[in-house]
Amino acid sequence: MASTKLERNQVAGVRDYLLGLQARITAAVVAVDGGSFVVDAWEKAPGELLQGTGVTQILEAGSVFERAGCGFSHVRGPRLPPSATQHRPELAGAPFEAMGVSLVFHPRNPYVPTVHMNVRMLAAQGNDGSSVCWFGGGMDLTPYYGFDEDARHFHATCKAALEPFGADKYPRFKTWCDEYFVLKHRAEQRGVGGVFFDDFSELGFERSLAMMQALGDGLLPAYLPIVQRRKDSPYGERERAFQLYRRGRYVEFNLVWDRGTHFGLQSGGRTESILLSMPPLASWSYQHKPQDGSPEARLYSHFLVRRDWLEHSGAD
Repeated sequence: MASTKLERNQVAGVRDYLLGLQARITAAVVAVDGGSFVVDAWEKAPGELLQGTGVTQILEAGSVFERAGCGFSHVRGPRLPPSATQHRPELAGAPFEAMGVSLVFHPRNPYVPTVHMNVRMLAAQGNDGSSVCWFGGGMDLTPYYGFDEDARHFHATCKAALEPFGADKYPRFKTWCDEYFVLKHRAEQRGVGGVFFDDFSELGFERSLAMMQALGDGLLPAYLPIVQRRKDSPYGERERAFQLYRRGRYVEFNLVWDRGTHFGLQSGGRTESILLSMPPLASWSYQHKPQDGSPEARLYSHFLVRRDWLEHSGAD
């Protein structure tokens, strides 16, 4: 990876974009849900391992979203944690600066999928005093009751956001997402995927940043049309019970496998903000098995498998 001098005005520009993105996304959620976000601005106390500030926004018990969390953080630390240097051992223990927006929206209606998005920048100071800067991010969709048109729309929007940065980006990041968002202990995909990238700087600072921004800007057009299609679908106790059971899988991934969760906890981050992705309710059932031919069984056979959704033309 090439080293680059990271100017303070560049850092300020990334911060301004991320705060603006958070504001736009939460305003759009309020317009759909009718509820309001609790805005929790925080600052790390002097003497803590990490220093920095952030804004955590949470909407709970809304008409559409049972819990919608969207957090911004900007922190500095004396040494990179192991989760950030597993692919770059030369930076182990280096001072770092990180900022990003992360969100997870857990809908009330089981026919509306959960969505996750994260965009971030991380810079570490090398031994020669220069800054090594890279970007990461992605978004993925986790349905409880899947629909082909929803998966196709989500993936098509991701592809359109990445196209200006090279024809290779969507297929490459789609594969990365499929390989990352999998519960390895169950050999099970988390959902229908999306796109994901990390440790990215190959386009240079400005173009790499622009790609991250394009992905962040793509969240609302990728997700809100699906919410509008499904939020008023009738459902009963059966669908609700299955939604809570599948949320348990979401919790398992975030706590066992997610690098972002590990980075936050290992670096001394703010626990409540790191765990904003947790659903308000979830359940586990020993050896749960859906009935053959049921919509619940189809989630496993048709949606929790890796496939090219843009080529797929199966009926819902």
